[in-house]
Formats: sequence, structure tokens, C-alpha cells
Amino acid sequence: MWQALSYLFNQMVKYSPAALNRTFSALADPTRRRILAQLAQGDRCVTRLARRHAMSLPAVSKHLRVLEKAGLLRRRRYGRVHEMQLEAKPLKQAAQWVEEYRQFWEGSLDRLAEYLEKTNKAADKKRRK
Repeated sequence: MWQALSYLFNQMVKYSPAALNRTFSALADPTRRRILAQLAQGDRCVTRLARRHAMSLPAVSKHLRVLEKAGLLRRRRYGRVHEMQLEAKPLKQAAQWVEEYRQFWEGSLDRLAEYLEKTNKAADKKRRK
């Protein structure tokens, strides 16, 4: 068990806690998740992104700045038009971080299931005697 914990924490060192915090903070808001879903379909200008949300352009711009600071999107300017592009790297890092915990917990639950199975078998043998 300690080897699994040691492996888990050694693997987690490669992630920047600040970057993960910014990513998960940005993903915590449903509007920002919807914006990312739109951008996953292709680049969009800010006004086109704003049309799909029942909020002002400045409000959408605030959400975009949070996503941009988290590294989840890139802004390109063409004159007065601001085009947004999805940046997947922070999402990939967050998914890898979550995956490491999933593997740890699945392993822990598998060991718990084995223990309970052995315990139940031992209890059944005692009852039969």
C-alpha cells in the first residue's frame, strides 16, 4: 500500500499546484464549461460566443479572461475582432491528475473487496463448525 501512495505522490510532483487550481477553478463555472464546449467545435469570435449566453458582452469577457488566465484558451486579434481558440493542454493535465487518483482509489477498493471476501469466507467457515 505504501508503494502505491509513494508512486502516486511522486507522479503528482510534475503538476503545478497553481496551474491545477486555476484550471479547476475555471471549470467550476457552468458558463465557462459551455464556452469551452463551444470552442471544442472550433474557433469563435467573442461576439459569437456571447450570443449563446443570456448575459452582456462584458460579463462574457470576464469569463473569457478567467479561461485565458487558466491557459484554457488563446486569444487572437484581427483588428477589432477577438477570436478565441481552445487550448487543451491544461485540460489534459487535469484529466491526468484525476486519472492518477482514480487508479489509486480503484486499487484501494479492489484491496478492500479482497479483504471483505476473505473475511466473509472465514466467517462462513466458523458458522459451519
